[in-house]
Amino acid sequence: MPALPKPGKLNDPEIAALFSTEDPERIFSDLREIGHGSFGAVYYARNVVTKEIVAIKKMSYNGKQAGQEVKFLRQVKHENTIDYKGCFLKEHTAWMVMEYCLGSASDIIEVHKKPLKEDEIGEICHQCLKGLEYLHSFGKIHRDVKAGNILLTENGTVKLADFGSASIVCPANSFVGTPYWMAPEVILAMDEGQYEGNADIWSLGITCIELAERKPPLFNMNAMSALYHIAQNDPPTLAGGDWSDEFRQFVDSCLSKSPCDRPSASILIKGPFIDKTRPPNVILDLILRTKDAVRELDNLQYRRMKKILMVDVIDGENGPNGRSDVTEDDSSQDGDNVDSSKSSSIASQQSSHSISMSSKSSSQNSIHSATNDDLVGFSSFSRERSSSNASNRSLEPGANNFATIRTTSIVTKQIKDHEVSNELREQFAGYKRLRKQHQKQLLSLESKYKQEMEEHKQRLDKEYDNLKQQFGMELERLKKKQQQDLDKRQKTNQAMEKKLIRQISATQDTERKTFGAMQKKEYKLNKEQMKREIDSGTPKKEREDTLKLHKDRLMSRQKEAETRLEKQHKDSIEFEIRKFRRRKVVQYHTLEKDQIQEELTKLQEQQEKEHSMLLRHHESTQELEYKQLLAIQNLRDEHLRKQHITERENQKEYNSREESNLRKKHLMEHKQQPRSLKQKEVLIRKQFHEAVQTQRKQYRALKDHIVQNTPKNEQKAVVKKLKEEQVRKLNILGEQYEASIAEMLQQQNMRLDDAQLTEAQELKQRLQQELELLMAYQSKIKMQMEAQHHRERKQLEERVSLRRALLEQKMDDDRTKLSSAKTEMVKALNERQVNEIEEFDEETISLGMNAMEVLEASTMAQNYDDDISLRGSMISLTPSNSSSSHTSTSYRD
Repeated sequence: MPALPKPGKLNDPEIAALFSTEDPERIFSDLREIGHGSFGAVYYARNVVTKEIVAIKKMSYNGKQAGQEVKFLRQVKHENTIDYKGCFLKEHTAWMVMEYCLGSASDIIEVHKKPLKEDEIGEICHQCLKGLEYLHSFGKIHRDVKAGNILLTENGTVKLADFGSASIVCPANSFVGTPYWMAPEVILAMDEGQYEGNADIWSLGITCIELAERKPPLFNMNAMSALYHIAQNDPPTLAGGDWSDEFRQFVDSCLSKSPCDRPSASILIKGPFIDKTRPPNVILDLILRTKDAVRELDNLQYRRMKKILMVDVIDGENGPNGRSDVTEDDSSQDGDNVDSSKSSSIASQQSSHSISMSSKSSSQNSIHSATNDDLVGFSSFSRERSSSNASNRSLEPGANNFATIRTTSIVTKQIKDHEVSNELREQFAGYKRLRKQHQKQLLSLESKYKQEMEEHKQRLDKEYDNLKQQFGMELERLKKKQQQDLDKRQKTNQAMEKKLIRQISATQDTERKTFGAMQKKEYKLNKEQMKREIDSGTPKKEREDTLKLHKDRLMSRQKEAETRLEKQHKDSIEFEIRKFRRRKVVQYHTLEKDQIQEELTKLQEQQEKEHSMLLRHHESTQELEYKQLLAIQNLRDEHLRKQHITERENQKEYNSREESNLRKKHLMEHKQQPRSLKQKEVLIRKQFHEAVQTQRKQYRALKDHIVQNTPKNEQKAVVKKLKEEQVRKLNILGEQYEASIAEMLQQQNMRLDDAQLTEAQELKQRLQQELELLMAYQSKIKMQMEAQHHRERKQLEERVSLRRALLEQKMDDDRTKLSSAKTEMVKALNERQVNEIEEFDEETISLGMNAMEVLEASTMAQNYDDDISLRGSMISLTPSNSSSSHTSTSYRD
């Protein structure tokens, strides 16, 4: 039988059916990289067949992630979820084709550098809740709701995107999502249980704060510390601002710490904040304002670059002292870009569908060259973006509509930040892999111990069943042996009865013969005496009649004596047989009592063995349970230790990275002094040049005057002296100007150094606080783990005690049952034997015998037999008396 393909592999028919076999490069053209996600890059493209503009997400095919997302997208179809167009596979790269959007809610915040309005947030939440309600109704969880994954289309529709982290089953227990938006139950799922769709409601509440405050809560904190903070502390709330009570209540309800207290998407849609009336085109107006802002920012960027290029040209012509100045306002737009740099780096899994409308090649037409060709290229690119952003017409087939709500700087920064943030994503991905590995190891160990416990119980049950089976066989053999003994006793009694009858019959025969001989002898003697007594003179006939009469009387007496003897023999043999039978009945009853006592003793021994085995089984099971619990708790402790070490190392790396970034920033500040300082330096140098020119004019006028009033032979020495004086004064003036410039620079550097030192100290203090907070959270988690372990041990002790108590109660019940069974068996036997004795006595009476005489005779015979048996046993203990023993036994027989 051929081996089945592994799930997720291309040879799996279910996975292969998700991908088209066509070549995507023949179908899509004009590909431009417009964004980055956690699993790949996003491209703008045009379908050459349908002329449709689409977004393509390219990602390395790993069999699981791509297949899962494609399978999820194929199952969803809703107005407020991203439309799925198809998926292709080319050279182990999956091309996931989706609907084309202008950008994300995060891009709008980035463009305007300020929060959204409450109506705009409400409308975005309204449409997001529709999408979530649809997903949750089918048992699906998004698990990564945030502003970067909320896209906007040209017609103002809000779309949920990036289903790479979504779950097609509910409930789930995977540690998935972006740290700052994660719900507490998602963070704790691996340790404490599962979560459902209301985890998306928490993420939506955090997204509301993000849209209202430009950043999610705890965004300036390291991701590891933020996870602990979310799981352990109270939920965040909206800070200051002119927000309505309905909006605040909406956010608070979304951010209920307990998932059970969190309302569903269906309930929130009907709430006062979502259901209230808003302008119909609130999203379209937001998109138009954002497009205008993007056009202005691109034009400003174009003017800045043009000035920079012109300055570079002037610098090349006039040298360092003659370069023109660029106004300070040109760089003022860059300050706020730093604030959101973390959103595309730390907010791991930034929306891969966040459609920015600028290519990497176009966005890099920037400051690195100073040629007119670059300037012309950027000018044409900006005009293209501006014209496309300004138009609100629908996309025409074949048109190169590259509309976006993202500036060129945002696109460039996202590309650069994506490269920089790889380390952060890898760090967090490694942390998630560690947690998943720990969960897998723990589940594997628990499964192994569960199997081991089942096998242990089966082994004990088998041993117990074997013991019970052995007991049953022993009882069966005992009963069989006892029945054989009873049958043997009955046969022996019958044989002895026959033997007794024969002995009595032989004795009676001898007595009858002796009696007959005696009767004949007596008859002869009486006859002869009668003859002697009759007179000889008596007539013969009379004498014969007298003899005959005497003979008849003798014969009659003999006959009566024989009859009496026969009756005596008959009564005697019946009495002896009755006495024998009664004695044997008593002996049989005694044997039955001995047998039942033997059976009860056997049952008692078996019960003791059974109870001993049950106690041994209980102790072995208890020992195994304690051993397994200790091993599981040790594994948890080890996992927690490794987790805490990893978190502290990540925090330290984060601290080092932040300090390094601050040092780079300070170095850049030193290299790029404020333009006002350079203007002051140029102004001072200009004043110096003007003073030099004035002194030169004065020198020439003084020289002319002195030359006119000085003899010709002295003019040379006076002019030389005057020139030396001029040089000395000019040097002093130059030193004064240089000193003022140096003093100004020194003061500025001192102010810069002080500010940088303060900033470094504040950063160091903040990072130290974060590290201490992380360690405090870890200590709290460790204490909770120890408390959990204590509870588990306590619960196990209670279960063991309860099981021991139930076992002892069962043993007591068994003893009581056995005792009752003993009493019932003995009682039943006694009653049966009494009935048998009564029936025997009644039968004896019915035979015309005295039951008491038979009882006394049988008792005397029984005592006699017991005495003979006792003496026989005593004689058998003495070898010299073996002959006496034989004699006694023979006499008894």
